[in-house]
Amino acid sequence: MPFEKVLVCNRGEIARRVIRTCKRLGVGTVAVYSEADAEAPHVAEADEAVLVGPAPAKESYLNVEAILGAIAKTGAKAVHPGYGFLSEKSSFARAVADAGVVFVGPPPDVLDAFGDKMKARHVALSAGTSPVPGTDEPIAIDTAEGILAAKAIAAKVGYPIVAKAVGGGGGIGMQVVAEEAGLERALKSCSDRGKASFADARVYLERYVSQPRHIEVQVFCDTHGQAFALGERECSVQRRHQKIVEESPSPAGFFAGEAGAKRREALYDAALRVVKKVGYVGAGTCEFIADEQGNLFFLEVNARLQVEHPVTEMVTGLDLVELQLRVAAGERLPDLSSVARKGHAIEARVYAEDPAKGFIPKPGPIDELVWLGGAGEVVSSRVRVESGVRAGNKVTPFYDPMIAKLVAWGETRELAIAELDRAIAGTTIAPCTTNLSFLRRVLASDEFKAGAYDTKFAEVLAKRT
Repeated sequence: MPFEKVLVCNRGEIARRVIRTCKRLGVGTVAVYSEADAEAPHVAEADEAVLVGPAPAKESYLNVEAILGAIAKTGAKAVHPGYGFLSEKSSFARAVADAGVVFVGPPPDVLDAFGDKMKARHVALSAGTSPVPGTDEPIAIDTAEGILAAKAIAAKVGYPIVAKAVGGGGGIGMQVVAEEAGLERALKSCSDRGKASFADARVYLERYVSQPRHIEVQVFCDTHGQAFALGERECSVQRRHQKIVEESPSPAGFFAGEAGAKRREALYDAALRVVKKVGYVGAGTCEFIADEQGNLFFLEVNARLQVEHPVTEMVTGLDLVELQLRVAAGERLPDLSSVARKGHAIEARVYAEDPAKGFIPKPGPIDELVWLGGAGEVVSSRVRVESGVRAGNKVTPFYDPMIAKLVAWGETRELAIAELDRAIAGTTIAPCTTNLSFLRRVLASDEFKAGAYDTKFAEVLAKRT
């Protein structure tokens, strides 16, 4: 056992996912929960559970004092943060370490390096990995000189261009600017949004890629200097700049043939250079954006486990949560360079939302919940259901409206698509409004079947009659 007891500092499907691996390893588990999640499955499945506050995340899952209190109360030896919430907060990682407990994630200084888009950009540049062309420093929007400098940079990079909040994410604090006349207004708008949402008013500029593909590399590093790339994931099926379908390997045409194989290896090398530069430890994802010609530019590093990690697990046969725990315990990783990636895996995120109305969230009760035509959740060699709810629960407005992830594997991409479609078709969720039918439309579309889609595809598909 890497640890005697682990506190899982999260909720929903990722909390259940971590608890499942801990149980298999014989590791004790502690769940934390808000008042809204008192009846949630992750609470029942953990060995112990501690209430950390009322429903709003700021008062519960983001309540560092309450989380530290739960650690002290239960005697947990390690904290797994899952994703989101406190998973990439260096201040939390430091507080956990100061309490004499192991944080299952990268060291605080690594979180500092990648928690700031400007710092991450500089890391990539120093590692010889090219970021998206743009500004390497925040823009001084409060002076006439700063705005003039921004206009000069935008003219050099070329319009359209994207104004971004340094602390932004998920499309928040981001605007596409078509011409110079709209640049100053966009910069100030992004600055205001960044200040309101992330307490960070800094903004910068990047080249706008008109038909982008979002491709990321799963990396894993240990405390003994080893670093491995475990393949790439295609994450271009998105709405509101957030992913809804992911797959591995990427079906992009520029990865085909001998030239494509060399491009893929160059991508892995670029990702590893970035994480090695800062002494990365644990699981991480190096994200890239590809233009129409297949040029790959560094975007950022997500210094945690990704929502879509199951597709990597399905094609490699690895348990990434177990590897996280063992690395956090100081163990040496096995030689992951020899791990064969077999077949194809696709993940679809099931949300309580209405695709026909701009994918707006639709919180509500889940009175009936059936997976794959059966009564329970199914985990097999070909299909996985990762869910954070059960029949009788509710999707509340307090958290992300994701209900589950359906993940399918096949020897070929075509078989994986068929397996996933079968899984979605066999799923019933009522009376809550979901995106299940839309997910089937994605899989049945000519663009998806051909692997010829970009980050705008899903929103365009939703508008088709």
